[in-house]
Amino acid sequence: MNTYKAMQIIAPGNMQLVELPIPEPKAGEVLLRIEACGICGADAGAIEGMEKNTTYPRTPGHEVVGTIASVGPGVSASVKQGLRVGVGRLGGHCNECEQCRHGHFNLCSNQPVVGSSQDGGYAEYMIARATGLVVIPDELKSEEAAPLLCAGIATFNALLKSGAQAGDTVAIQGIGGLGHLALQYARKMGFRVIAIGRGDQINQDVAALGAHIYLDTNKVDAVEEIRSLGGANVILTTITDSKAASELIKALGPKGKFMVVGAGKDPLSIAPGLMVGNELSVEGTITGTPYEAEKTLKFSLLADVRAHIEVMPLEKANEAYQRMRSGEVQYRMVLTMNN
Repeated sequence: MNTYKAMQIIAPGNMQLVELPIPEPKAGEVLLRIEACGICGADAGAIEGMEKNTTYPRTPGHEVVGTIASVGPGVSASVKQGLRVGVGRLGGHCNECEQCRHGHFNLCSNQPVVGSSQDGGYAEYMIARATGLVVIPDELKSEEAAPLLCAGIATFNALLKSGAQAGDTVAIQGIGGLGHLALQYARKMGFRVIAIGRGDQINQDVAALGAHIYLDTNKVDAVEEIRSLGGANVILTTITDSKAASELIKALGPKGKFMVVGAGKDPLSIAPGLMVGNELSVEGTITGTPYEAEKTLKFSLLADVRAHIEVMPLEKANEAYQRMRSGEVQYRMVLTMNN
């Protein structure tokens, strides 16, 4: 085999199945034979032309799991052919920039963004930086592991960094691809979990996912309800509606923390008096390092946390993507390859 299949964005809004020559890994790189790739809401940036720095044609996808087919020069001896690994949104740190020198590898200023500035995982093969590789536990199937490399680590890391302790009240805003994992992690970490969403249809879902309390914003004022419970120690917002997110900040208790993983386009609106008077803080988090991703996978196994997924073959990537964008998928979509 000298070629492989890939779903390539020819131009914004135009994604086609193409056949490409299999590339050779360069220094510090590996070639992955892909087994599964999750479809994430962030893929829309490249697919629909909303990212200014994306060049076309481009293969999207950044929740990638596969086996190493070949290894380029200068790669650690522990990275071997046949090893099953994953790659997330951050494609591997450079080990040279100022942030890398500080050990802030997830903030590396010289790393590729998988599926945007470099080709991603809607394909049978892809090139990946060795520094971005995540070892996948044998107990996790490839399609199970894929969403945890983005939605999983984003919510797991945010909860860890929030400083919440067992018994604290943690509210999760948005019960979708991110939120349904956040609920599971929060419950398994020992928090009192409040789910905030819309509609009766997810009432049973959120209870099964771990929420102690569900607040349907179509029926109740979430801020008042949370305040009546003593306020939240932490609120994790997974939505991109900055106005709705900003309103919920009022539900924090004293010294509460508002964690942002949903990157909306509009600015958050925060009353300085509220922040000062209650010593509140607002913090954003961006996925994490390969080491942190491996911790996410290990915790997910230990605590039995899994993404709820629907699976489609690579050839149906357009249909799978549209199903994700419509909000109909419960809760994550994953592509599988013939590999």
